[in-house]
Amino acid sequence: MVEVSSEELLLWIQNINKEEDRDSLYLLIDLLGGISRSEINSLKIKPQKVINMKVSLDSLSKNWKEFIQNKKPIQYLSNSCYWRDLNLEVNKHVLIPRVETEQITDIVSNLISDSTKELLITDLGTGSGAIAISLALKSSLWTVLATDIEQNAINLAGKNFKKYSNTNNLKLFCGTWWQPLKKYAGKIDIAISNPPYIPLKVYKNLPISVKNYEPQIALNGGDDGLLHIREIIKEAPKYLKKDGWLLLENHFDQAQKVKTLMLHYGFESIEIIKDLYGIGRFTIGRYK
Repeated sequence: MVEVSSEELLLWIQNINKEEDRDSLYLLIDLLGGISRSEINSLKIKPQKVINMKVSLDSLSKNWKEFIQNKKPIQYLSNSCYWRDLNLEVNKHVLIPRVETEQITDIVSNLISDSTKELLITDLGTGSGAIAISLALKSSLWTVLATDIEQNAINLAGKNFKKYSNTNNLKLFCGTWWQPLKKYAGKIDIAISNPPYIPLKVYKNLPISVKNYEPQIALNGGDDGLLHIREIIKEAPKYLKKDGWLLLENHFDQAQKVKTLMLHYGFESIEIIKDLYGIGRFTIGRYK
């Protein structure tokens, strides 16, 4: 820990801060320095002679410079990310979990009428483990099977889960989508995926803060963005129980196409769910 005074910290913020980057600066101080925005606001009212920070102000300055000059996301600079009520470790092998994806946990919870029922849930392409961990923590009666093509992501997801739980209801598998789950064929109650769905042309024009740092394999969905979504939907009937659910996150303009694909492969009760910004971000269907 590094000791600084509240006066030093507040002066540093005043000298470095630009109005348009205020949220990013406070996030950096929180994730890297260990001092939250609310704590900083308290210091303005009631200063302290000594504050214990995880890193020095010089270190914060260097990281802030990299954020401004190279557009490296704060989450990768600090190797951590807030998501729902979790603080997850992230690195170059996984996407930064997005706020809109947080809604998936609520959608799944709304599907389940009996909280005392044992369920088998799958998270395909788990990355940092955000979705899988949030569901595994909701109930010890739910077994969550999480897959990812990247072994480094699987290792990270396991590490993140151990931070919050000593149970064994999250099981991690390295492989492509459904492929590692063959022994669970026909047994899965709910399958979820936030797959790569960005069309190639759109991907090529993403800001450098995304394209230069986040893994392409987790973003690029092929020419029309539906390459992986097609594969997931096509294989889903082999793995889902009768009346099992498939929930997919998709690009802002893909929901109707995803719905058509689900209908083609035997899904019913298909619903397009809007995210907090009013975009049809999630498509859910029941396999009959």
